[in-house]
Amino acid sequence: MDLLLKQKENRCFPRLNFHSEIRYQYRGKPDFDSGISKDISCGGLRLTNEQYIPTTTLVMLEINILNRVLRPVGKVAWSIPLAHSNRNQTGIEFVEFNSVEQKYLKDFIDMQV
Repeated sequence: MDLLLKQKENRCFPRLNFHSEIRYQYRGKPDFDSGISKDISCGGLRLTNEQYIPTTTLVMLEINILNRVLRPVGKVAWSIPLAHSNRNQTGIEFVEFNSVEQKYLKDFIDMQV
């Protein structure tokens, strides 16, 4: 039997394909940048963006879900350049999240999965 089929999913939260513009700013800085999300979970999101963001960087996020803007704080868990592109893929873990907004995100994901 193929061992790849037996690999266990290590994620704590189910991921949802979610393609949307995400605005972010470095904590303590006035300017916003943006990227496009690839997927999202209650624990974080994956983002394609133009600038490299070092791991452990804190970013304030604006995530528009069904015309409601959620504003968690995230920490960059990983960031890798995309081949043949000037873009990066960035994994962001939510570290501060208003409990009402977090429940809204969980309910949204549960409806889609």
